[in-house]
Amino acid sequence: MGFWMLAGLLALLIGAALVLAAWRRRDEAAPNAAYDLQVYQDQLREVEKDVARGVLTEEEAVQTRTEISRRILEADRALQGEASDAHAARPQRLAIVALAGLVLAGAFALYTVIGAPGYPDLPIETRISIVEEQRAARPTQAEAEAQVPPQLFEDPDARRAELVQQLRETMQEHPDEPRGLRLLAFEESRLGNFAAARDAQEHLIEVLGDAVTAEDVLALAETNFMAAGGYVSPETERLLNRVLGMDPDNLAARYYIGLMYAQQGRPDRAYPIWRNVLAESAPGDPWLRPIRERIETVAAQAGDRVSLEDLRQPPMQPPSGAPIAGPSIEDMEAAEDLSPEDRQAMVENMVAGLADRLATDGGPPEDWARLIQAYLVLGQPERARPVYEEALRVFAGTEAALAPIREAGAALEAAE
Repeated sequence: MGFWMLAGLLALLIGAALVLAAWRRRDEAAPNAAYDLQVYQDQLREVEKDVARGVLTEEEAVQTRTEISRRILEADRALQGEASDAHAARPQRLAIVALAGLVLAGAFALYTVIGAPGYPDLPIETRISIVEEQRAARPTQAEAEAQVPPQLFEDPDARRAELVQQLRETMQEHPDEPRGLRLLAFEESRLGNFAAARDAQEHLIEVLGDAVTAEDVLALAETNFMAAGGYVSPETERLLNRVLGMDPDNLAARYYIGLMYAQQGRPDRAYPIWRNVLAESAPGDPWLRPIRERIETVAAQAGDRVSLEDLRQPPMQPPSGAPIAGPSIEDMEAAEDLSPEDRQAMVENMVAGLADRLATDGGPPEDWARLIQAYLVLGQPERARPVYEEALRVFAGTEAALAPIREAGAALEAAE
């Protein structure tokens, strides 16, 4: 209700401003020509009085009357011209008033179509909760694939097409041969037959057992992604998390996790993941181009106004030569000779130095966990809380990196 009252008041003010601008000429003081005409008529009457008092001779009075009469005629013509202009401007004024009404009515009509009349503004926590609910209920892999029309490609190389057909027949006779399965999955994917490629890759992973690699699981996740038309399904997400569990630094898996969050309306999680992937990647990595095309938009949606040039800075790692741990042995030996107050101040300075380094240059998850624990030792859980929340955002989607941070977070929860 408050929104509509404010919107209505603003609409009235805008409409009034437009109407006043259109009628300003008519509402101004009396036209100059009408004022001049009145003055000249008064002067003409004064001439007769001056003749009667002997101030003017009859000859001078005739000349004066002639000049004043000429000015009266000019003022009368000007007055007639202004009246004609005012009459001609009336349709224009009415058109402006009508246009103002049309603009205001159109704005309200458009808002009722694309807006949410009567819907209150949502706190950020509520919005995130809604997004997470939608994320939990998002389409499965099968549902997503059902919406994607099949797009099989004809192999332009007749000889290669014949070899692929022979490979299919051979794998029917020897279904557990790893090299054949890997080759079949690749060829089916190349031809756009992603369902067959997924079946081959899934069976390859079953055959390999404990010998399966992160790249094998990643290949299955990418096949799922392509089969779903570029959508990261819950099944694909589980595969990507499995990849990161085996290889926490896998850039391709981290790219897809970031893309998943971007698709789900969580730019606050997608941006830090892509920021680090962009900084750590080598020229020519296939995910660089799609990240560069979207990361500025994702960053803006996350509330961080940065340019692509800003994002070309080094990754969030400690600078070369920077200590990962806290105080050195020499620092500890020196602290033994200090008073309790000086020792406390020294520890606080060291902790402040670690906090400044992480805020400026970033660092590994162990340093973030160490800073959280340091604040707890100092009895300052209120300062540990924002560090913990920021660390969760920086390493979002990388389960292995989050392990020490969550361990420190558990100690924080216990201390609060």
